Amino acid sequence: MPNGSDTRPSSIIGIIGFGAFGQLIARHIRPYFRLCAYDPAPGLQPIAECHDVALTSLEMAASCPVVVLATPVGRLQEIVDAVAPHIQPGSLVLDVGSVKLGPADIMKRGLPAHAEIVATHPLFGPQSARGGIAGLKIAVCPIRGRRCFRLAAFLRHQLRLNVIMTTPEDHDREAATVQGLTHLIAKVLVQMEPLPTRMTTKSFDLLLEAVNMVRHDAPEVFEAIESANPYSSSVRRRFFELASALNAELADGPV
Repeated sequence: MPNGSDTRPSSIIGIIGFGAFGQLIARHIRPYFRLCAYDPAPGLQPIAECHDVALTSLEMAASCPVVVLATPVGRLQEIVDAVAPHIQPGSLVLDVGSVKLGPADIMKRGLPAHAEIVATHPLFGPQSARGGIAGLKIAVCPIRGRRCFRLAAFLRHQLRLNVIMTTPEDHDREAATVQGLTHLIAKVLVQMEPLPTRMTTKSFDLLLEAVNMVRHDAPEVFEAIESANPYSSSVRRRFFELASALNAELADGPV
């Protein structure tokens, strides 16, 4: 933990999951809070020290006044089950997953009534945040309690994020198109590689830039976006129906 000369507030945030996104969180909030994290993966000590984060037990991280669940959506239920007994009265718990309806329900049902809950989705990742996060978007869904407004103010004024207050349902409905199509198209284009790199247009370069932003995402991210979002299947079906119709129209040739 920071030494006695540290001038940050004494409030401690516990991060459950110290993978790529947990580390991104730590990088941007460490000037404002003391941080501890739990992750059973080996070899994280040097990275934690670099980010000024104390690696600790799940029990200790879950006992912090603010707890961030930075784990894959598919593992959220088991994580909530594990942290629930250690959540302190008045604590704020938030997730950062790509889907909100399911996780919001899991947290609401699984976390103790004395905890406040906010479901969030930073609409960026380690790749798109390489140049900093100021001006990037984050969705904030109030689930239980009123500290969501203090959280939103911190995100706006300290981290300079573009905060979108919404509901889990509205989030998933829009994300099914925004993220669902982006990741779907990227998945197809990656399988078509090698793609041209010499005679390219600006629009094609931008398309490849979008592909490169998500190509290294963990497989769990694609799975969550395409399978855990209840609206993704209908968006995907509509996309392929239109693509199939256009292909048939082109195959028929000019009338």
